[in-house]
Amino acid sequence: MKMLEGIRIVDLTTVIFGPYATQMLADMGADVIKIESPTGDTPRYMGAFKNTPYMGGTHMTVNRGKRSVVLDLKNPDDADVLKGLLETADVFVHNVRAKAIGRLGFGYEDVKAIKSDIIYAHFAGFSQDGPWADWPAYDDVIQAATGTTSLLPKVDGNPAPRYLPSLIADKVSGLYGAQALLAALVHKLRTGEGQHVEVPMLDCFTNFMLTEHIQDQVFEPPLGPPGYPRQLDPKRQPFPTADGHIVIVPYTDAKIVRLFELLDDSAFLANEPFNTPMGRFQNMTQIYGRIGEMTPAKTSAEWIAVLTENDFPVMPVADLADVIHNEHLKATGFFQMLDHPTEGTIRQMTPPVRYSADPRRKIGFAPTLGQHTDEIKREVKGKC
Repeated sequence: MKMLEGIRIVDLTTVIFGPYATQMLADMGADVIKIESPTGDTPRYMGAFKNTPYMGGTHMTVNRGKRSVVLDLKNPDDADVLKGLLETADVFVHNVRAKAIGRLGFGYEDVKAIKSDIIYAHFAGFSQDGPWADWPAYDDVIQAATGTTSLLPKVDGNPAPRYLPSLIADKVSGLYGAQALLAALVHKLRTGEGQHVEVPMLDCFTNFMLTEHIQDQVFEPPLGPPGYPRQLDPKRQPFPTADGHIVIVPYTDAKIVRLFELLDDSAFLANEPFNTPMGRFQNMTQIYGRIGEMTPAKTSAEWIAVLTENDFPVMPVADLADVIHNEHLKATGFFQMLDHPTEGTIRQMTPPVRYSADPRRKIGFAPTLGQHTDEIKREVKGKC
Protein backbone atom coordinates (compact mmCIF):
# COMPACT_ATOMS: atom_id res chain seq x y z
CA MET A 1 0.00 0.00 0.00
CA LYS A 2 1.33 3.43 -0.92
CA MET A 3 1.81 5.77 2.00
CA LEU A 4 -0.75 8.38 0.91
CA GLU A 5 -3.13 5.95 -0.73
CA GLY A 6 -6.71 7.03 -0.08
CA ILE A 7 -5.81 10.73 0.25
CA ARG A 8 -7.50 12.87 -2.39
CA ILE A 9 -6.08 16.28 -3.32
CA VAL A 10 -7.95 18.66 -5.60
CA ASP A 11 -5.21 20.76 -7.16
CA LEU A 12 -6.04 24.13 -8.70
CA THR A 13 -2.43 25.33 -8.75
CA THR A 14 -0.49 26.41 -11.82
CA VAL A 15 3.08 26.88 -13.09
CA ILE A 16 5.72 25.31 -10.74
CA PHE A 17 5.25 26.30 -7.08
CA GLY A 18 1.99 24.42 -6.44
CA PRO A 19 2.34 21.62 -9.00
CA TYR A 20 5.80 20.73 -7.65
CA ALA A 21 4.36 20.36 -4.15
CA THR A 22 1.46 18.19 -5.25
CA GLN A 23 3.69 16.12 -7.53
CA MET A 24 5.64 14.99 -4.47
CA LEU A 25 2.41 13.88 -2.81
CA ALA A 26 1.29 12.12 -5.98
CA ASP A 27 4.61 10.24 -5.91
CA MET A 28 3.61 9.03 -2.42
CA GLY A 29 0.33 7.66 -3.70
CA ALA A 30 -2.15 10.52 -3.19
CA ASP A 31 -4.91 10.86 -5.77
CA VAL A 32 -4.08 14.31 -7.13
CA ILE A 33 -6.75 15.69 -9.44
CA LYS A 34 -5.31 18.57 -11.43
CA ILE A 35 -7.88 21.14 -12.49
CA GLU A 36 -6.82 22.86 -15.71
CA SER A 37 -8.23 25.53 -17.95
CA PRO A 38 -9.09 24.55 -21.54
CA THR A 39 -5.68 25.85 -22.68
CA GLY A 40 -3.77 23.85 -20.06
CA ASP A 41 -1.21 24.79 -17.44
CA THR A 42 2.02 26.64 -18.30
CA PRO A 43 4.45 23.69 -17.81
CA ARG A 44 2.73 21.93 -20.71
CA TYR A 45 4.37 24.49 -23.00
CA MET A 46 7.81 24.32 -21.38
CA GLY A 47 9.91 22.22 -23.74
CA ALA A 48 9.48 20.53 -27.09
CA PHE A 49 6.53 18.28 -27.92
CA LYS A 50 7.30 14.71 -28.97
CA ASN A 51 4.06 12.97 -29.98
CA THR A 52 1.27 15.01 -28.40
CA PRO A 53 0.69 18.76 -28.13
CA TYR A 54 0.92 20.30 -24.65
CA MET A 55 3.16 17.55 -23.29
CA GLY A 56 6.37 19.52 -22.76
CA GLY A 57 9.22 18.17 -20.67
CA THR A 58 8.56 20.23 -17.54
CA HIS A 59 4.94 19.08 -17.46
CA MET A 60 6.15 15.48 -17.81
CA THR A 61 8.11 15.94 -14.59
CA VAL A 62 6.07 18.27 -12.41
CA ASN A 63 2.62 16.81 -13.10
CA ARG A 64 3.39 13.13 -13.17
CA GLY A 65 1.03 10.78 -11.40
CA LYS A 66 -1.91 13.21 -11.49
CA ARG A 67 -5.30 13.10 -13.18
CA SER A 68 -6.09 16.02 -15.49
CA VAL A 69 -9.58 17.53 -15.60
CA VAL A 70 -10.42 20.50 -17.81
CA LEU A 71 -12.95 22.84 -16.20
CA ASP A 72 -14.01 26.42 -16.85
CA LEU A 73 -14.98 27.55 -13.37
CA LYS A 74 -16.93 30.50 -14.74
CA ASN A 75 -19.26 27.92 -16.26
CA PRO A 76 -21.86 26.90 -13.63
CA ASP A 77 -21.89 23.27 -14.73
CA ASP A 78 -18.10 23.00 -14.43
CA ALA A 79 -18.18 24.81 -11.09
CA ASP A 80 -20.65 22.18 -9.91
CA VAL A 81 -18.20 19.45 -10.93
CA LEU A 82 -15.54 21.05 -8.73
CA LYS A 83 -18.01 21.30 -5.85
CA GLY A 84 -18.78 17.62 -6.25
CA LEU A 85 -15.08 16.80 -6.19
CA LEU A 86 -14.56 18.85 -3.05
CA GLU A 87 -17.16 16.76 -1.25
CA THR A 88 -14.79 13.81 -1.65
CA ALA A 89 -11.50 15.62 -1.05
CA ASP A 90 -9.10 15.73 1.88
CA VAL A 91 -7.22 18.73 0.51
CA PHE A 92 -8.04 21.63 -1.78
CA VAL A 93 -5.00 23.60 -2.88
CA HIS A 94 -4.91 26.62 -5.18
CA ASN A 95 -2.69 29.58 -6.04
CA VAL A 96 -5.42 31.95 -7.22
CA ARG A 97 -5.40 35.38 -5.61
CA ALA A 98 -7.85 35.56 -2.71
CA LYS A 99 -10.26 38.05 -4.26
CA ALA A 100 -10.43 36.11 -7.52
CA ILE A 101 -11.07 32.74 -5.90
CA GLY A 102 -13.75 34.39 -3.77
CA ARG A 103 -15.51 35.71 -6.86
CA LEU A 104 -15.53 32.16 -8.25
CA GLY A 105 -17.24 30.96 -5.08
CA PHE A 106 -14.33 28.88 -3.78
CA GLY A 107 -13.00 30.92 -0.86
CA TYR A 108 -12.24 29.14 2.39
CA GLU A 109 -15.68 29.61 3.94
CA ASP A 110 -17.35 28.54 0.68
CA VAL A 111 -15.35 25.34 0.50
CA LYS A 112 -15.65 24.66 4.22
CA ALA A 113 -19.43 24.78 3.77
CA ILE A 114 -19.08 22.01 1.17
CA LYS A 115 -16.67 19.86 3.21
CA SER A 116 -16.35 20.86 6.86
CA ASP A 117 -13.06 19.04 7.50
CA ILE A 118 -11.32 20.15 4.32
CA ILE A 119 -7.67 21.19 4.36
CA TYR A 120 -7.80 24.40 2.36
CA ALA A 121 -4.33 25.46 1.22
CA HIS A 122 -3.66 28.82 -0.38
CA PHE A 123 -0.29 28.95 -2.12
CA ALA A 124 0.18 32.71 -2.41
CA GLY A 125 2.88 35.06 -3.58
CA PHE A 126 2.58 37.11 -0.39
CA SER A 127 1.02 36.55 3.03
CA GLN A 128 -2.50 37.84 3.11
CA ASP A 129 -2.11 40.14 6.12
CA GLY A 130 0.47 42.40 4.46
CA PRO A 131 0.27 45.33 2.02
CA TRP A 132 1.34 43.17 -0.95
CA ALA A 133 -1.42 40.59 -0.42
CA ASP A 134 -3.00 41.15 -3.83
CA TRP A 135 0.19 41.49 -5.86
CA PRO A 136 0.97 38.82 -8.46
CA ALA A 137 4.21 36.91 -7.92
CA TYR A 138 6.52 34.74 -9.97
CA ASP A 139 9.97 33.35 -9.33
CA ASP A 140 11.72 36.45 -10.71
CA VAL A 141 9.69 38.72 -8.42
CA ILE A 142 10.55 36.70 -5.32
CA GLN A 143 14.26 36.49 -6.22
CA ALA A 144 14.28 40.29 -6.45
CA ALA A 145 12.39 40.86 -3.19
CA THR A 146 14.63 38.52 -1.16
CA GLY A 147 17.95 40.02 -2.23
CA THR A 148 18.80 36.92 -4.25
CA THR A 149 19.44 39.00 -7.37
CA SER A 150 22.17 40.85 -5.42
CA LEU A 151 24.21 37.72 -4.62
CA LEU A 152 26.10 37.22 -7.88
CA PRO A 153 27.20 40.89 -7.95
CA LYS A 154 28.66 40.44 -4.47
CA VAL A 155 30.72 37.52 -5.78
CA ASP A 156 31.96 38.68 -9.17
CA GLY A 157 31.89 42.47 -8.83
CA ASN A 158 29.57 42.99 -11.80
CA PRO A 159 27.01 45.42 -10.30
CA ALA A 160 24.13 44.29 -12.54
CA PRO A 161 21.56 42.36 -10.48
CA ARG A 162 20.93 38.88 -11.86
CA TYR A 163 18.63 35.94 -11.28
CA LEU A 164 19.98 32.58 -10.24
CA PRO A 165 19.34 30.52 -13.40
CA SER A 166 16.77 28.23 -11.84
CA LEU A 167 13.15 28.45 -10.75
CA ILE A 168 14.59 28.21 -7.29
CA ALA A 169 12.01 30.34 -5.45
CA ASP A 170 9.16 28.36 -6.99
CA LYS A 171 10.73 25.01 -6.17
CA VAL A 172 11.80 25.91 -2.64
CA SER A 173 8.32 27.27 -1.93
CA GLY A 174 6.92 24.03 -3.34
CA LEU A 175 8.99 22.07 -0.82
CA TYR A 176 7.54 24.20 1.99
CA GLY A 177 4.11 23.63 0.46
CA ALA A 178 4.46 19.85 0.44
CA GLN A 179 5.65 19.97 4.04
CA ALA A 180 2.65 22.13 4.98
CA LEU A 181 0.16 19.78 3.33
CA LEU A 182 1.65 16.74 5.04
CA ALA A 183 1.62 18.46 8.44
CA ALA A 184 -2.02 19.46 7.96
CA LEU A 185 -2.87 15.89 6.97
CA VAL A 186 -1.21 14.53 10.12
CA HIS A 187 -3.21 17.01 12.19
CA LYS A 188 -6.43 15.99 10.45
CA LEU A 189 -5.75 12.28 10.95
CA ARG A 190 -5.14 12.90 14.66
CA THR A 191 -8.01 15.29 15.34
CA GLY A 192 -10.48 15.03 12.48
CA GLU A 193 -10.11 18.76 11.91
CA GLY A 194 -9.44 20.53 8.66
CA GLN A 195 -7.93 24.00 8.53
CA HIS A 196 -6.85 26.92 6.39
CA VAL A 197 -3.17 26.74 5.40
CA GLU A 198 -1.30 29.65 3.84
CA VAL A 199 2.05 29.15 2.08
CA PRO A 200 3.43 32.53 0.89
CA MET A 201 6.37 32.47 -1.52
CA LEU A 202 8.04 35.61 -0.15
CA ASP A 203 8.13 34.27 3.40
CA CYS A 204 9.23 30.80 2.30
CA PHE A 205 12.11 31.99 0.16
CA THR A 206 13.20 34.71 2.58
CA ASN A 207 13.43 32.05 5.27
CA PHE A 208 15.40 29.81 2.93
CA MET A 209 17.87 32.42 1.68
CA LEU A 210 18.50 34.14 5.00
CA THR A 211 19.16 30.94 6.92
CA GLU A 212 22.86 31.61 6.40
CA HIS A 213 22.82 35.04 4.77
CA ILE A 214 21.16 36.90 7.64
CA GLN A 215 24.51 36.35 9.39
CA ASP A 216 25.31 39.32 11.67
CA GLN A 217 21.91 40.94 11.12
CA VAL A 218 20.44 38.32 13.43
CA PHE A 219 21.44 40.74 16.22
CA GLU A 220 19.88 44.14 16.88
CA PRO A 221 21.61 46.41 16.27
CA PRO A 222 23.36 44.38 13.55
CA LEU A 223 26.97 43.43 14.28
CA GLY A 224 27.80 43.55 10.58
CA PRO A 225 26.36 43.33 7.09
CA PRO A 226 24.27 40.39 5.88
CA GLY A 227 25.84 37.65 3.80
CA TYR A 228 27.71 34.46 4.61
CA PRO A 229 31.30 35.30 3.60
CA ARG A 230 32.23 31.78 2.59
CA GLN A 231 29.42 31.68 0.02
CA LEU A 232 30.26 35.15 -1.27
CA ASP A 233 34.01 34.61 -1.60
CA PRO A 234 34.90 35.31 -5.25
CA LYS A 235 37.73 32.77 -5.17
CA ARG A 236 35.62 29.95 -3.73
CA GLN A 237 34.88 28.50 -7.14
CA PRO A 238 35.63 25.24 -8.95
CA PHE A 239 39.37 24.90 -9.41
CA PRO A 240 40.98 24.49 -12.85
CA THR A 241 42.82 21.28 -13.66
CA ALA A 242 44.89 20.21 -16.65
CA ASP A 243 41.74 19.10 -18.47
CA GLY A 244 38.73 20.69 -16.77
CA HIS A 245 37.56 21.79 -13.33
CA ILE A 246 36.95 20.12 -10.00
CA VAL A 247 35.39 21.08 -6.72
CA ILE A 248 37.53 20.60 -3.60
CA VAL A 249 36.15 21.39 -0.16
CA PRO A 250 38.92 21.81 2.46
CA TYR A 251 36.33 22.58 5.14
CA THR A 252 38.44 22.19 8.29
CA ASP A 253 41.81 23.66 9.13
CA ALA A 254 43.38 20.21 9.19
CA LYS A 255 42.10 19.61 5.65
CA ILE A 256 43.57 22.91 4.49
CA VAL A 257 46.97 21.91 5.82
CA ARG A 258 46.72 18.43 4.30
CA LEU A 259 45.59 19.82 0.94
CA PHE A 260 48.65 22.03 0.68
CA GLU A 261 50.79 18.98 1.46
CA LEU A 262 49.13 17.17 -1.43
CA LEU A 263 49.62 20.22 -3.63
CA ASP A 264 53.33 20.04 -2.68
CA ASP A 265 53.04 23.64 -1.51
CA SER A 266 53.28 23.50 2.30
CA ALA A 267 55.70 26.40 2.14
CA PHE A 268 52.81 28.71 1.24
CA LEU A 269 51.24 28.12 4.65
CA ALA A 270 54.51 28.86 6.42
CA ASN A 271 54.13 32.52 5.50
CA GLU A 272 52.14 35.04 7.50
CA PRO A 273 49.17 35.37 7.79
CA PHE A 274 48.62 31.75 6.73
CA ASN A 275 50.78 30.14 9.40
CA THR A 276 48.07 29.93 12.09
CA PRO A 277 44.56 28.45 12.06
CA MET A 278 42.98 31.86 12.67
CA GLY A 279 45.13 33.44 9.99
CA ARG A 280 44.03 30.80 7.52
CA PHE A 281 40.36 31.19 8.50
CA GLN A 282 40.47 34.95 8.05
CA ASN A 283 42.28 34.83 4.70
CA MET A 284 40.53 32.10 2.76
CA THR A 285 40.23 34.24 -0.39
CA GLN A 286 44.01 34.15 -0.84
CA ILE A 287 44.12 30.46 0.05
CA TYR A 288 41.46 29.62 -2.54
CA GLY A 289 43.38 31.68 -5.06
CA ARG A 290 46.60 29.76 -4.37
CA ILE A 291 44.83 26.40 -4.65
CA GLY A 292 43.57 27.47 -8.07
CA GLU A 293 47.13 28.28 -9.14
CA MET A 294 48.35 24.79 -8.19
CA THR A 295 45.58 22.47 -9.39
CA PRO A 296 46.36 22.75 -13.13
CA ALA A 297 49.40 20.54 -12.45
CA LYS A 298 47.23 17.40 -12.68
CA THR A 299 44.18 16.21 -14.55
CA SER A 300 40.80 16.06 -12.85
CA ALA A 301 41.00 12.27 -12.66
CA GLU A 302 44.45 12.41 -11.07
CA TRP A 303 43.32 14.88 -8.44
CA ILE A 304 40.18 12.90 -7.69
CA ALA A 305 42.23 9.75 -7.15
CA VAL A 306 44.58 11.53 -4.75
CA LEU A 307 41.91 13.46 -2.89
CA THR A 308 39.42 10.62 -2.45
CA GLU A 309 42.24 8.50 -1.03
CA ASN A 310 42.72 11.28 1.53
CA ASP A 311 38.99 11.57 2.30
CA PHE A 312 38.42 14.99 0.75
CA PRO A 313 35.02 16.07 -0.54
CA VAL A 314 35.81 16.35 -4.26
CA MET A 315 33.82 16.23 -7.46
CA PRO A 316 34.44 16.84 -11.15
CA VAL A 317 32.39 19.68 -12.60
CA ALA A 318 29.67 18.31 -14.85
CA ASP A 319 27.90 20.11 -17.63
CA LEU A 320 24.12 20.16 -17.26
CA ALA A 321 23.84 17.85 -20.27
CA ASP A 322 26.11 15.29 -18.59
CA VAL A 323 24.04 14.72 -15.44
CA ILE A 324 21.91 12.00 -17.04
CA HIS A 325 25.13 10.03 -17.50
CA ASN A 326 26.29 10.35 -13.86
CA GLU A 327 27.71 6.96 -12.88
CA HIS A 328 26.37 7.05 -9.33
CA LEU A 329 22.85 7.97 -10.42
CA LYS A 330 23.00 5.26 -13.07
CA ALA A 331 24.04 2.67 -10.51
CA THR A 332 21.21 3.60 -8.14
CA GLY A 333 18.56 3.65 -10.87
CA PHE A 334 17.72 7.31 -10.33
CA PHE A 335 16.87 7.80 -13.99
CA GLN A 336 14.40 5.27 -15.32
CA MET A 337 13.60 4.69 -18.97
CA LEU A 338 9.86 4.10 -19.15
CA ASP A 339 7.19 3.81 -21.83
CA HIS A 340 4.70 6.64 -21.52
CA PRO A 341 1.25 5.74 -22.90
CA THR A 342 1.31 8.55 -25.49
CA GLU A 343 4.88 9.90 -25.56
CA GLY A 344 6.85 6.69 -25.96
CA THR A 345 10.15 6.27 -24.17
CA ILE A 346 10.80 8.90 -21.53
CA ARG A 347 13.42 9.45 -18.86
CA GLN A 348 11.82 9.77 -15.45
CA MET A 349 13.52 10.68 -12.19
CA THR A 350 12.72 8.50 -9.21
CA PRO A 351 11.69 10.26 -5.98
CA PRO A 352 14.88 11.10 -4.06
CA VAL A 353 13.61 10.10 -0.60
CA ARG A 354 13.45 6.39 0.12
CA TYR A 355 11.00 4.71 2.50
CA SER A 356 11.37 1.17 3.77
CA ALA A 357 7.59 0.97 4.05
CA ASP A 358 7.28 1.47 0.30
CA PRO A 359 10.62 0.46 -1.20
CA ARG A 360 9.48 -0.21 -4.75
CA ARG A 361 6.92 2.51 -5.23
CA LYS A 362 5.91 3.13 -8.79
CA ILE A 363 5.27 6.67 -9.91
CA GLY A 364 2.66 7.63 -12.45
CA PHE A 365 2.89 9.38 -15.77
CA ALA A 366 1.96 12.95 -16.64
CA PRO A 367 -1.55 13.14 -18.11
CA THR A 368 -2.58 14.55 -21.45
CA LEU A 369 -4.72 17.66 -21.24
CA GLY A 370 -8.14 16.73 -19.89
CA GLN A 371 -7.34 13.03 -20.03
CA HIS A 372 -9.52 12.26 -17.00
CA THR A 373 -12.31 14.82 -17.45
CA ASP A 374 -15.00 12.32 -18.42
CA GLU A 375 -13.83 9.84 -15.80
CA ILE A 376 -13.99 12.42 -13.02
CA LYS A 377 -17.36 13.76 -14.14
CA ARG A 378 -18.75 10.21 -14.01
CA GLU A 379 -17.34 9.82 -10.48
CA VAL A 380 -18.96 13.06 -9.36
CA LYS A 381 -22.27 12.20 -11.02
CA GLY A 382 -22.23 8.77 -9.39
CA LYS A 383 -22.01 10.36 -5.94
CA CYS A 384 -24.94 12.69 -6.52
